[in-house]
Amino acid sequence: MGAAALQGSERIEALEPHMGTMFRIVLYADDPGAAHVAIRAAFDRVGELDSELSDYIPESELNRVCETAVGRDVRISDDLNTVLRASQSLADRTDGAFDVTLGPVIRLWRSARQTGQLPTADALAEAAARTGYRHLHLGTGVIRLDLPDMQLDLGAIAKGYAADEGLRVLRDHGFPRALVAASGDIAFGDAPPGKAGWETGVDSINASSEAFTEVLTLHNAAISTSGDTEQYVEIGGVRYSHIVNPKTGAGLTQRIGVTVIAARGIDTDELSTAASVITEQAGPAAALALIEQAGAHGMIVLQAGGEWKKYAR
Repeated sequence: MGAAALQGSERIEALEPHMGTMFRIVLYADDPGAAHVAIRAAFDRVGELDSELSDYIPESELNRVCETAVGRDVRISDDLNTVLRASQSLADRTDGAFDVTLGPVIRLWRSARQTGQLPTADALAEAAARTGYRHLHLGTGVIRLDLPDMQLDLGAIAKGYAADEGLRVLRDHGFPRALVAASGDIAFGDAPPGKAGWETGVDSINASSEAFTEVLTLHNAAISTSGDTEQYVEIGGVRYSHIVNPKTGAGLTQRIGVTVIAARGIDTDELSTAASVITEQAGPAAALALIEQAGAHGMIVLQAGGEWKKYAR
């Protein structure tokens, strides 16, 4: 790709549905034709990852593994191996606050959001008996599961990894001035022409207040935000987040919003979820310590005593 493409000045944007959300690509180019070829390649890469990492697609690699890897080693793709190794590393560092084996419990809470009815104690206990990150073992390019009917759920890491990969494809095609956004997960490349970086807003989960609203300028970085602004259910006067606390088996009940900035989306995506859980378990200081130890930056907003508080590091 020539210097004109690398120094592109025309803003081009495209949207496409993947992984249960809309992926958005924005790039700058002088050659719109070449740019659209690059965008197509990036979306195709995201689609490939969806077919590997989704628990919604019955024939996905992830779901096949859950059926075939019980008590035996099963070879897995490089992508699934990469995502699972990152997940297991964070699970170890957080004593299971981040756990991709929570699929059976998460599915119960998905149903609760649709029906407005809490999962029964018996259903939660049965589902929890099929979870636990220590029951997932990775070898050299292989996986083994200890328990039958386990269900892995990569919803808290896959979109960040897909944003990274989409951005990599765009860069490989000669378009480094780009971003790939997947709902609350965004990977940024080089800054737009004449700018210091890409501007992105970070809002408090208290949508009626602008007390914590900030505008950040980022380049060659990623950002993820987790919270219950959109995905939650309120039952019996209690608001349950879509993020599940592995220790209780319930959706988070404290209003928490976490934003993480790091070099890669795979890291910001999983860290924002883990920090949400740790905030409820041990408080925001412990969550920020995890983020800092990972070489990232974080902001946490939470509601306590009817007031919103902000913590950052």
